[in-house]
Amino acid sequence: MKKRNLASKPTLLISICVVLIDQASKVLARHYLTNGVPKGFIPDLIQIRLIKNTGAAFSIFSNSTLLLGILSFAVSILLIIWILQSSPLPLIQALGGALLLGGTIGNGIDRWFQGGVTDFLELVPISFPIFNIADIAINIAIICFGINALMERRSETRA
Repeated sequence: MKKRNLASKPTLLISICVVLIDQASKVLARHYLTNGVPKGFIPDLIQIRLIKNTGAAFSIFSNSTLLLGILSFAVSILLIIWILQSSPLPLIQALGGALLLGGTIGNGIDRWFQGGVTDFLELVPISFPIFNIADIAINIAIICFGINALMERRSETRA
């Protein structure tokens, strides 16, 4: 049992770092930005604009903060259990799990303590929803799990 707990520490540490970076960026955004007013950040690529999202990705389930808060909490608990019981995980799976957990907790904290998720990063060249660091972590996690699935499928076809 000790080996499993030691193997899961880097994964949980990455999750904690994601939460800290996400929450620090949101505190700065809420402090320095005016709601809805865009500011240049990286010319022709990213601007920052503070909004509060009471829904999920692409504003689905708008005004469902309580439901999404409960869901964030439940998913976080399940991810922690999975990480602790599945260790040691393959690197790409561990990274995906860490990023998904950190992103889920980061947005969950906003739902519970801010009444909605603080979003502030906006892509300029395309029409895309405004997002945050937790959202980036969640999307990279999905990519990691997709890569892992492809790698497993490839190794199964070789066997």
